[in-house]
Amino acid sequence: MASSLFTTKLNWHISFLEQSISSDDDEEQEQHPSSRLVYSYNSALEGFAARLSESELEKLQKLPSVVAIRPDQRLQLQTTYSHKFLGLSPIRENAWYNKARFGIGTIIGVLDTGVWPESPSFNDYGMPQVPKKWKGVCQQGEDFNTSSCNRKLIGARFFIRGHKVASSSTSASVPESVMEYVSPRDSHGHGSHTTSTAGGASVAMANVLGNGAGVARGIAPYSHVAAYKVCWYNGCYSSDILAAMDAAISDGVDVLSLSLGGFPIPLFADSIAIGSFRAMEHGITVVCAAGNNGPIESSVANEAPWVATIGASTMDRKFPAVVQMGNGQTLYGESLYPGNRISGSQKKLEIVYVNEEQGSRFCLKGSLPKAQVSGKMVVCDRGVNGRSEKGQAVLEAGGLAMILTNTELNLEEDSVDVHVLPATLVGFDESIVLKTYINSTRKPMGRIKFGGTIIGKSEAPGVAQFSGRGPSFSNPSILKPDVIAPGVNIIAAWPQNLGPSGLPEDSRRVNFTVMSGTSMACPHVSGIAALIRSAHPKWSPAAVKSAIMTTADVTDHSGKPIMDWDKPAGVFAVGAGHVNPVKALDPGLVYDTKPDEYVTHLCTLGYTTSEVFSVTHKNVSCHQILMMNKGFSLNYPSISVIFKHGMKSKMIKRRVTNVGSPNSIYSLEIEAPQGVKVIVKPKRLRFRHKNQVLNYKVWFISRKRGDKDSVSYAQGHLTWVNNAHRVRSPISVTWKKQNDHNE
Repeated sequence: MASSLFTTKLNWHISFLEQSISSDDDEEQEQHPSSRLVYSYNSALEGFAARLSESELEKLQKLPSVVAIRPDQRLQLQTTYSHKFLGLSPIRENAWYNKARFGIGTIIGVLDTGVWPESPSFNDYGMPQVPKKWKGVCQQGEDFNTSSCNRKLIGARFFIRGHKVASSSTSASVPESVMEYVSPRDSHGHGSHTTSTAGGASVAMANVLGNGAGVARGIAPYSHVAAYKVCWYNGCYSSDILAAMDAAISDGVDVLSLSLGGFPIPLFADSIAIGSFRAMEHGITVVCAAGNNGPIESSVANEAPWVATIGASTMDRKFPAVVQMGNGQTLYGESLYPGNRISGSQKKLEIVYVNEEQGSRFCLKGSLPKAQVSGKMVVCDRGVNGRSEKGQAVLEAGGLAMILTNTELNLEEDSVDVHVLPATLVGFDESIVLKTYINSTRKPMGRIKFGGTIIGKSEAPGVAQFSGRGPSFSNPSILKPDVIAPGVNIIAAWPQNLGPSGLPEDSRRVNFTVMSGTSMACPHVSGIAALIRSAHPKWSPAAVKSAIMTTADVTDHSGKPIMDWDKPAGVFAVGAGHVNPVKALDPGLVYDTKPDEYVTHLCTLGYTTSEVFSVTHKNVSCHQILMMNKGFSLNYPSISVIFKHGMKSKMIKRRVTNVGSPNSIYSLEIEAPQGVKVIVKPKRLRFRHKNQVLNYKVWFISRKRGDKDSVSYAQGHLTWVNNAHRVRSPISVTWKKQNDHNE
């Protein structure tokens, strides 16, 4: 049946259930099939979510208008100084910030665990009026009413139906330790943290129990924010995420920030990719976390070319907490435990590493024998349980302090925590030295010396060890991640129902705490997107993303290449580079992309008609599209070239729009990837007026053969340069295995 036969989409969606559910099938004896409907989508998706049995699913699948049916998926969250680190000091960059208007007039929608509205980061002092385009609501619920919103936090909604259905089907009950508000109120902290990072108000004298003191401020401090709570104690369900995106599109947000995701999956099965396509069509910039499954190759999540995919970087702010061992050696560590302010935190203790019982080396709850650890400093290996949970386990067993040791997986990664007892985190190399010392003496001793906060003494930015890496698993013709942004030890807003460690046993209360993850990197770029939208309200999402990518830095603050642990970072770790918001506001040229071009791109991936429809809601013939667009290449700001078996050359096309001064001339600067000859025509771009579009072509000629048994890579860059701008595109070249005929 066609949708035109029904007065509303809701009625149309219910008609599918009426045809699939008979009264005999309905074990729940419900009055009407409509009671099985979970969500009816209007904007983010052409479809609905419903509770169905296997037999009902089979009936629904046979109906002529049904293109695809997918199970509800569970996704996970990708878990003060950063605005200064990015060069956004209002004093230093006053003229620039005025041009960006501090984000005035823009609305950032955040899909996460909700928001703590009383946080000082959501105070609306000095905020302009709510934009007239805003159509959202402040949804009432448990401990949350319409007065919880203001001119800063202009909207809040919660989406729980998918979570409820999943929880009831698995017989999972809310753990006793979890306080969950059935409302937009945040009971986990993650959503308040990310929302304040993107658009939080300025808060003077912010700190975490005395550490990291300074002004806490979102990247776009005068933008408005709207919270869409989609994540609950057991994760975030795709039906709820799509419902939130559906609402956000109708509400009128300018930027959508999603610090959630999982492992890479095909775009036609990816709810975030599907919902964000519709958002992009409505002019909304969608920013997503790249995931925390690095440094594994092809671990990058949220790979759709119409979203900005953000990896995580480090900053030059450290929280030293060194271990002084009894043999005179010192091990560098870091911690946000306020040991320099609490007497007795730095006393000398016997060090013990319990590696006998199952789980004891990881300090799992209940695994530590009190007789062995009471009154001592306990060594705990990273892994299995949370870092702060290990400290709580030590405390419960009578331990007085903890040394958290990185494993070979974490290397020197330094994500700090506000532990419940004196504790520090040491790197993998230091852990080997520590354990060697413990084994060398009958009574190893040590003390932790807490050093507060130190800024500017380390090389940064660098790539975070956990940040998701390319190449893209489902779409290698697009280089992902797009950029990296600060995501390690980020201090931002925190709710008052939780202690700074996030543990239910933690009775301390703070307005701010520290978190690490691509979840923290994502809202930095969401804030930058809001600043760009405020300065250039007519720019498309593709233009906004292009500005962020082509102006990104590839060197750290000391002018050296950005490092990925002990080696210069490659394009699969940093994408186009590290965000530079000051430059992004004035990129000179942008690579703009129309929605229909993404449809053509999906056809080049070999997607079927129904798969393309699942993503784009467009009924197209890929055969016809590809015939009309021979040699098509997506107009993306980065370049990814794949040489399949026997292929010697590849030509790609790009077009750039002049958003800088009229009468601009750009010349070419190129660094060819090793083993590849690169020819660009023309070598000079001459623009006579603003918004003029010029095209260029690039030929890549392989000078090497692919290896028989392994994939090989090379990288370079193509940059258009004039006296005011450098418009840089990273180049990735891949040679497939010679015997790989499936690609």
